[in-house]
Amino acid sequence: MMKIIPLLLLCCTLFLSACDSEPRARQGKFYAFGTEIDVSLYDVDKETANNTIEVLEQTFSNINNTWHAWQPSTLTRINEAIAAGESIVIEEDVAQLINLASSFANKSQHLFNPAAGKLFELWGFHQDNWFESHPPPSEAEINNWLASAPTMEDIHIENGELTSCDPTVKLGFGAFAKGYAVDKAITALQQQGIQNAIVNIGGDLRAIGSHGKRPWVIGIRHPRKDGMIASIALHGDESVFTSGDYERFFLYEGKRYPHIIDPRTGYPADQAMSVTVLHRNASLADAAATALFVAGDDWPEIADSMGVTHVMLVKADGQIEMSPQMVDRIQLINNRKPVIIRGEES
Repeated sequence: MMKIIPLLLLCCTLFLSACDSEPRARQGKFYAFGTEIDVSLYDVDKETANNTIEVLEQTFSNINNTWHAWQPSTLTRINEAIAAGESIVIEEDVAQLINLASSFANKSQHLFNPAAGKLFELWGFHQDNWFESHPPPSEAEINNWLASAPTMEDIHIENGELTSCDPTVKLGFGAFAKGYAVDKAITALQQQGIQNAIVNIGGDLRAIGSHGKRPWVIGIRHPRKDGMIASIALHGDESVFTSGDYERFFLYEGKRYPHIIDPRTGYPADQAMSVTVLHRNASLADAAATALFVAGDDWPEIADSMGVTHVMLVKADGQIEMSPQMVDRIQLINNRKPVIIRGEES
């Protein structure tokens, strides 16, 4: 995922030094999903902030432990059962996440495909040292996977039991679990009466409320240069998730292989550098950013199918394309190319 820099969060230390009678932003940091998670809460006291950070840290840890793709977890046990042709009893919250992922996969025409775990495993991304140089899979290995091309339609859940008739299915929710975790975190905040906050997981985030009298303003990092390509002010309760080709990749014999794989070809998607999606629901924004990156030139069709209206795509040649709704929200920084507007106003 592409790094998103919360501009106003960079100023939070100024509020921390303010006198106790003034509203302040308080920050907490912890690690989960292999990345740093930043939480900023506005207009809360120190004790509430500390207690809240502890709750959120446990929330993220629980989700990470449940859905880790290659270390022992609920997900690995599910995949072991599928590979063995066996059914497995799952908890209701596990079934809810899988069903939600299935819904997004169907709407994306399976460009977001959590059933393609074996393909990502072939490329070496389901291991701790994914960033080390290693050969890509052979054409024969990719063709063998394409011959079965499993999708979420091969997963069946009934009466608390999960089954699949296709042993090549291997679930992985790396393009979705972070958004799901952020939604859970925001729900936890709201249940504690906190109405002004940002939860930022490795650069993707959801913000609620405001930063005092100002909106939360974030910067979107340029996919090829230092600094930002755009900024956006968030309104009330919105998520911003970006998929990019430049943060999670490996090099082999001078060639770069990014982690966003096109399940139609078995190879890394190459029509875009990054895709940014703005949506209230972080889970959907996360899944859609991946699907639209894979879609490339066909992104307006997939965005419409997924119910996503605010999109910015940076093509492989640097050309920026946006939906009409996104043009009204985003502020580009030092952009010399004209923006191409695609899609119809709803």
